[in-house]
Amino acid sequence: MLVHLDIRDFAIVDAVSLDLAAGMTVLSGETGAGKSILVDAIGLLLGDRADSANVRDGAAQAEVSGQWTLAADDDAVRWLDEQALTDEAEPESIVLRRVISADGRSRAFINGRPVSVGALRELGEMLVEIHGQHAHQLLRKPEHQRRLLDDFGDHDALLAEVAEAARALSESKRQHEAAIGTHATDPRQLEYLRHQVEEIEALELSEEGLSELEADHQRLAHAESLLSTGGQALAGLSDDETSARSQLSTIHGLLSELCERSEDFREAADLVDQAFIAVDEATTSLRHALDRIEVDPERLRQVEERISSIHDIARKHHVRAAELPGLGERLRGELEAAEAAGGDIARLEAAIEEARQRYRDATAPLSQARAEAAEALSATVQERLAQLSMPDARLQVAVRSAPEERVSPQGSDEVELQFSANPGQSPRALTRVASGGELSRISLALQTALSARAKVGVMIFDEVDVGVGGATAEVVGRMLRGLAERAQVLCVTHLPQVAAQGHHQITIAKTTSDSTTRVSAQSLTHDQRRDELARMLGGVDITDKTRELAEQMLAQSAA
Repeated sequence: MLVHLDIRDFAIVDAVSLDLAAGMTVLSGETGAGKSILVDAIGLLLGDRADSANVRDGAAQAEVSGQWTLAADDDAVRWLDEQALTDEAEPESIVLRRVISADGRSRAFINGRPVSVGALRELGEMLVEIHGQHAHQLLRKPEHQRRLLDDFGDHDALLAEVAEAARALSESKRQHEAAIGTHATDPRQLEYLRHQVEEIEALELSEEGLSELEADHQRLAHAESLLSTGGQALAGLSDDETSARSQLSTIHGLLSELCERSEDFREAADLVDQAFIAVDEATTSLRHALDRIEVDPERLRQVEERISSIHDIARKHHVRAAELPGLGERLRGELEAAEAAGGDIARLEAAIEEARQRYRDATAPLSQARAEAAEALSATVQERLAQLSMPDARLQVAVRSAPEERVSPQGSDEVELQFSANPGQSPRALTRVASGGELSRISLALQTALSARAKVGVMIFDEVDVGVGGATAEVVGRMLRGLAERAQVLCVTHLPQVAAQGHHQITIAKTTSDSTTRVSAQSLTHDQRRDELARMLGGVDITDKTRELAEQMLAQSAA
């Protein structure tokens, strides 16, 4: 139940604070006084879109807050606990707050903690149900007609199963299409891919192998030059009489004699010894290197042909030779995926049929539930239309399967409201035969029928009685008062017959000065309600007769 509403600098409201009670509370006032602004403010608390136009001229920001009390087993209490937003001091109380800056930015709070507008909207759907004065216009939309039936039948669980089955069927189709797209539809394209893979793999090439091949080529291509130059180097190191080794041997002998006479030559002698050892090691290494070189023209030809083949294939694929191994792996992966996809198509087609059957299995009970709910809703609305002075009217909720099987999260049924205003006439599509006034009454009958099954604790009706009057208006009021036996009802109305049925009444007034326009709200005592009803009955001049009539209306509603 909404127990308190506080509005600051919202639209033309500078400051309004309301304490609300259980039962049916009526909001009345002159046309244009701002009654619906309070409904708009509550809508903001429930996550409606906000912009700078919501902020009163000259104010820095608008602020709306509301406090609800809930039962311990309420869905909203569980939701708050799951979101860690429960007020530990008052776990069965919720305070919502929305702040809109003059630049249009918006902030939302639940129990003093900042939240997203989406979270506010999710919680709001568990707290309040708003029926607007233009709800009858939505009746022209087929999807709204279907939604009304599903809301009446409480088909959420069945719809969830259908939506999941539809998603699975859609995903199966997507995978099938992807497999067909991956599998080359042109056999020549698949064969060419296979040829490319075989051509690269025939090279038996790795990045390391390419480096070794190029090194072999260098040795084979320059074998004779390497042997000649290496031989000269070997002679200079050791083989000739004037070689470095021979000269170092002579120098070593001289330094040895000097060392016998003076230790000052020891360091030089040691360094020559080290050089002598280094020359010997270099000589050995050079001999080994020269021994490995062979002049082999045939082997050189083979290596050059292989290198030429590698570079030819690399140019063909527009890559460097070193990139061929990686390209081969990628093409192999594409080939395997294409071949696997081809093999998977049959499996995926079977999966589509399985998913389609699952979808049919899910939609069958939903269609059956809709048919049963349609019969009950038709009867309920029929009864309410009779109460609304339309005894001969017939409203039929028709449910039929689509002519062609379609996959939709909402199932495969077509739902149509059909209407006949006069006896002897077969019901036809509501949107084609119902007048504006008839649509208003049908909408009201539907709203009250659905609200009787609503799970929220607060229901708001914003001038849903437009287009009715007299005795019918009193029936509307009684319907709304009946709803108040199971939920808190707030009703914006301009009809005294409806207002008289309320347990409580708040009047909204607008005052205008030279520079400002202000809106005020006042909870009415019994005598004030009588005078307000008298005003609604007779206009500006309130007479004893209208007061007496207003008193009778209040007494009858309380009886």
